[in-house]
Amino acid sequence: MANMYHVDTSEILETIRMVQMENLDIRTITMGISLRDCCRSDIKATAAAIYDKVTRLGQDLVPTGEMIAQQYGIPIINKRISVTPIAMVAESSGVDDYALIAHALDKAAMEVGINFIGGYSALVHKGMTPGDRALIESLPQALSQTERVCASVNIATTKAGINMDAVALMGHIVKAAAAASAEQDGLACAKLVVFCNVPEDNPFMAGAFHGVGEPECVINVGVSGPGVVLNAIRKKPNCDFGELASIIKQTAFKITRMGELVGRAASERLGVPFGIVDLSLAPTPAIGDSVADILEAMGLERCGTHGTTAALAMLNDAVKKGGAMASSYVGGLSGAFIPVSEDAGMIAAVEVGALSLDKLEAMTCVCSVGLDMIAVPGDTPAETIAAIIADEAAIGMINRKTTAVRIIPVPGKQVGDHVEFGGLLGHAPVMSVHNFSSSAFIARGGRIPAPLQALNN
Repeated sequence: MANMYHVDTSEILETIRMVQMENLDIRTITMGISLRDCCRSDIKATAAAIYDKVTRLGQDLVPTGEMIAQQYGIPIINKRISVTPIAMVAESSGVDDYALIAHALDKAAMEVGINFIGGYSALVHKGMTPGDRALIESLPQALSQTERVCASVNIATTKAGINMDAVALMGHIVKAAAAASAEQDGLACAKLVVFCNVPEDNPFMAGAFHGVGEPECVINVGVSGPGVVLNAIRKKPNCDFGELASIIKQTAFKITRMGELVGRAASERLGVPFGIVDLSLAPTPAIGDSVADILEAMGLERCGTHGTTAALAMLNDAVKKGGAMASSYVGGLSGAFIPVSEDAGMIAAVEVGALSLDKLEAMTCVCSVGLDMIAVPGDTPAETIAAIIADEAAIGMINRKTTAVRIIPVPGKQVGDHVEFGGLLGHAPVMSVHNFSSSAFIARGGRIPAPLQALNN
């Protein structure tokens, strides 16, 4: 193993250059923790058991991450924890006061010093148990009253189809979460993701949780590096697409290899198994750290113009191919993220009218995740939000890929206004949605059947 992960002097010097000049970092080290042994007879006892286990297993995560960052000279931006979907853990304790568990998670996150804890989640792609419904209905309160708790709900899979009852409910939940955090411009919605085909080992927030097939505890790493890819492309302004794909693959290889090195170092020091490296290009609001800038460097005047989907498809595929050669344990989402508020180039494209919600939806057909950190008018109907979720779920279901929606109907804001979330969440222009109603469609309820692809083994 020592030889396999040996790093020579030239690689170290190149990594230093990428860190100093191209915004390279490890976006997150995420510890996954199973809470399946924390079920108790009442909700208060379950919350206490969860707090005890998270603080016990997670107490060394932050200092270990800081030590590794100092040793290797690579910034590790976030240290996070994901847990077993709380709806699965809490239901045996009853279906009341689930927000108590959210507060316990938040307290544990603050105690160990992490910035987010994910897994206040439910998996309802084929139906809802009473516990699932109780957790979902607690989301507005739980997310508005906590600082570091993140939540997700999986409402569809290729195998099961789309649970339209859950989709309709989530439209109302998103609206309620925005209203509950109106003084923060609907910030609670930035901590809530609605998924199709959710992965169980995703280290990125807000959608991370510790899947049922995962071990007792595990370390997953999310790398980043839009700036590194951008600079590599800019050095070859006239090459054809075949050469361009090779450049992206080579760059993704280097980024992923560094991510696995850090992940295995954390695994060894914490005495916890290494899980996966998620090689997603995750942008930030910082200039030069943008996926939109990468697409524009390929020759597009503005992200969102004709050709954007093709450019993003090539980028996403090349990133996956390069990462897969660098590590045998690639997982999570792995590709290119296109969150509007977290990407300076995306924000600029929306502001000049080059990028619309419809174009973003088309782009999600070929990239990782989906409609991410989208701000829409506060008076957007719940049924419209549900229909947006259904559209995105359909893309994931048919194409056998993960898709998601993280949308913020900002109270009191209209198209053209701006909202400031701060930090890595950035700021967002409020985007327009269609004025025509989807209410009758959403009201049908039931389940959209799984596609023919679901029969493939």
